[in-house]
This record gives sequence, structure tokens and C-alpha cells, in this order.
Amino acid sequence: MSDRDDTDGTDRTDRTDGNVTEAKIGALRPSLELLWGTGERPARGPKRGLSLETVVDAAVRVADVEGLDTLSMRRLANELGTGTMSLYRYVPGKTELLDLMLDRVQSEAVEAHNPAETADWREAVSAIAHGTLDLHRRHPWLLKVNQSRALLGPRTMHSLEVSVAGLRGMTGFSDPELISVIIAVQSFATGIARMEVETTEAVEETGLDHEAFWAGQQPYLERAMLSGDYPVMAALSEDTFNYAFDHFAFGLDRLIDGFAVLVAAREAE
Repeated sequence: MSDRDDTDGTDRTDRTDGNVTEAKIGALRPSLELLWGTGERPARGPKRGLSLETVVDAAVRVADVEGLDTLSMRRLANELGTGTMSLYRYVPGKTELLDLMLDRVQSEAVEAHNPAETADWREAVSAIAHGTLDLHRRHPWLLKVNQSRALLGPRTMHSLEVSVAGLRGMTGFSDPELISVIIAVQSFATGIARMEVETTEAVEETGLDHEAFWAGQQPYLERAMLSGDYPVMAALSEDTFNYAFDHFAFGLDRLIDGFAVLVAAREAE
């Protein structure tokens, strides 16, 4: 069957695709209206003092302690001491709730480490990195969320605002390049946070601390090193995998060094 409607000469495929796209865009509207305060809110809640802000804060609290998988509208209602259906007066569902939670915590990254209040771009980069690492340490559930296309709410926009402001001293950098700096630094810090969080989770799930875990592998690793099959690994110093080594500080300094080379080159042009 042809996708063209011969009665009016229109292409039904184009029309259908347009409707589907509009419907998908429309699905974003409830979260955006709640984020920016343009949607209707209940005049009064089922419990005195209950508000959208308290609902979102409680959701963050539950996720911090119990993880994102445990969070549900029912669990949140229990946390707030109200009925599950009452929560739907404030937020349509878990999807919108998660959008609000993501925006709610974003400002924390720049509260203690504000890039716009630093002396130069180097300190701004450091602030972005430390703020990102601290944020994920406080809220490990963030690592479980696909944030590649997170909705931009007021707190997220504020975080971007002060981050870009702090990087303006990077001479000759275009606006896309400044955003790329933020992406690179945040990705690095998030990777370190993921390593830390997953290490902690592994200990909790297996019941083995680091020493016991590596002690269990030691006989096999010693045989492997003596086999001659791994000469480079066998030649490494004994402190190569020392937990005291600060991989975050080392990597961050090298990122800053790399940016500095480009800044110097741009200044010399």
C-alpha cells in the first residue's frame, strides 16, 4: 500500500510522523512546567506543609539512602506520611519526579565550588571538577540515570551559567569549546565518582573488603607474573596500585595542563 493519500495528494507518512513528534515533545511539557513554575499547583495539599518542593526533597532523600530502584510513588508517600494518590496532585509520575530530582541537586555542585567566584580559569576548572565529584558522592543514584539529554531547569541553568562565567578567561576559546571543557571535566570527575561508588557497592554486595579481595587473587597473580607472559606488569613497582595515590588530583592537574597549552597558543596568535 502506498503511503500517499490519493484523495488529497498529501503524504500520510509525513503527517503521521509530525503528529508523533509533536506528541513526544508534548510529553516533556509537564516536567518543564513544574521545573519553571509555569504549571498549575494545588492550592492546598492533603497534609499541612506538603508542597512540590517537599515532595522532591523527600524523593532525593530516599534515593540517597536506599537507591533509585527503591524509589516509587508508594515509597515516597510512606516517607511523607501521606496517601500515594495524594502525590499525583503535585507530580504526574515517577518520570517527572526524576526530572525534578535531577534539577534539584544540580545547584549543589556549584554551592561549595563556584567557578564564577574563582581567581582564574584554572581554579574554575578545578571547581567544576570538585563540585561534580562531591555531587556524585552525595547522590550516587545520579550514576544510574541517563543524563545525556536531561531537561534544563533553573538550577541546572544556574550551574551552567556560573561554570561558563568562570571559564571566560580561557583566551580565544569559542563558546562550543567552553562547553566542551565542561563536558571533559565533568566526564572525568564522574568517572572517578563511578569508580568510588562501584567499589563501595562491590564491598557491600560481596562482603569482601579490598584486602580480602586481592588476597584471594594473589596466588594466581603471582603465578602469572612468574610465567614471563606479562613482563611489563611484572616489572611494575610494588606501590603501583597503592590506594593512597590520588588519581583524581593527578588527572585533574593533567587536564588543566593540557588546557593551558591551548590557552597559551591562542594568546600567542
